[in-house]
Amino acid sequence: MGRQAKVIAIVNQKGGTGKTTTTTNLGVALGKLGNKVLLIDMDAQGNMTFHFGIQNEYTKSVTHVLTEDANLKEIAIKREKVYIAASDVSLADAEVNMVNADQREFILKNAVDKVRDKFDFILIDCAPALSILSINALTAADHIFVPLQMEVLSMQGLSQILETVFQIKETLNNKLTILGILPVMFDTRRTVTHEIHKHIKENFGIRVFENYVGIDVKLVEAPSFGQSIYDYAPLSVGAMAYMRVARELISVLP
Repeated sequence: MGRQAKVIAIVNQKGGTGKTTTTTNLGVALGKLGNKVLLIDMDAQGNMTFHFGIQNEYTKSVTHVLTEDANLKEIAIKREKVYIAASDVSLADAEVNMVNADQREFILKNAVDKVRDKFDFILIDCAPALSILSINALTAADHIFVPLQMEVLSMQGLSQILETVFQIKETLNNKLTILGILPVMFDTRRTVTHEIHKHIKENFGIRVFENYVGIDVKLVEAPSFGQSIYDYAPLSVGAMAYMRVARELISVLP
């Protein structure tokens, strides 16, 4: 059958949870492990595009893919062993236009299916809100992966994510599975961190990754330089953490 990309949506309906940091650095880590990786920026804020420093380097973006004016392979820009489908504020306009489109939930899936045989992994950085863009990402994906801070409010958000996934499975994408939860900004010094971590493992019935991403200022600094953690600080604890996560992710994939 040949190459067929694993399509993974990086999801959290709460902002500031490390979604873009995870998509960027996990993607580059997978690339460094010898995989061909496409990263899709499905957020009109274009944070991942900014993270790679390519905000002024593309002529066509995800917006053009969603309006069927371009395909994903054609618009992708190569950086640090990965390909990035960039995004910007025009995506918000595309979202408005998609509302009245035929088969609107499947627009991204159709675009992704055309390039599945060109990549090993396709990671989608989703917007924090549940919108037609996010629904497109979940309809296109095989799996979702949830970066999660070990905080009380995060558990509430997790329940919302599970409900959304259930609805998508029932109506649009019965193959969608939850690959797991990745503890991020994990502060080992706080008792509450460990308590919530334990509670999620015992009560939600979802895989919680053995590896976690701790607090590392280098991860925060890297986007300012338009680089992943691997170009900016390859020996940092954050770089090593995401490489361990990438290896674990490969090991748990069906």
